[in-house]
Amino acid sequence: MTSRVAAAIDAAKAEGRGAFVGYLPIGFPDLATSIEAAVALAENGADILELGPPYSDPVMDGTVIQEATQAALAAGFRLRDTFTAVRAITARVEVPVVVMTYWNPVLQYGVDRYADDLLAAGGAGMITPDITPDAAGEWIAASRRTGLDRIFLAAPTSTDERLALIAANSTGFVYTVSTMGITGERAELDAAARTLTSRLREHRGSDGEDLRACVGIGISTADQVSSVLAYSDGAIVGTALVRALRDGGVEGLAETTRALVAGTRPTHPN
Repeated sequence: MTSRVAAAIDAAKAEGRGAFVGYLPIGFPDLATSIEAAVALAENGADILELGPPYSDPVMDGTVIQEATQAALAAGFRLRDTFTAVRAITARVEVPVVVMTYWNPVLQYGVDRYADDLLAAGGAGMITPDITPDAAGEWIAASRRTGLDRIFLAAPTSTDERLALIAANSTGFVYTVSTMGITGERAELDAAARTLTSRLREHRGSDGEDLRACVGIGISTADQVSSVLAYSDGAIVGTALVRALRDGGVEGLAETTRALVAGTRPTHPN
């Protein structure tokens, strides 16, 4: 099956630019607004939408995202709302939607049931930050059955053996973590991201295809987007978008998205 996520990255490349992957939590500030926000993200230039169901123990998330997800939980977010949101968003935009989820909720829901419900809602795949390919047999089988993309994380500390395993089992792209630690904005991106991407490219992707690497964690300006796209296939932005939504609503988010997406082009206004 053709990966819609890989196709979106390739389409951006064909236009002479890198892909922009935008993250937002589902249910913040409320479910209806989070759906409008995701649609605005797509309509203002995002190539791939990364949506995060709120989780009670978000070990990888920085303060801005943690506060947003806690607010969503307090407002009554339920796991089934994930599929409601994905269905509503994919009915309105063509941009592929991937769910970034911690593994415990998927396990509790049932791996096959989760995959089936995500596919039925129009979802394109899952990013699973806290499970490695060697522990994800059930998910790998479910994704092969449904055609959903499985996106694993690679970190600067990953061994060559681990990177080979991640590359061989990821589809769509590999989520390349630029720095160790939690998500958030940083004034300068760690040079480790460049080295890690280079190491990843020594391996072939799933089914022997060219590996696509998207870099995330710490990207918050158009210049940083441009910088990571000099050596990767896509830039992933989360905190800056969540802050824009929190402070300026959907309109503020749209404006910030346009500014960041400008960095995907070879030359962009400062």
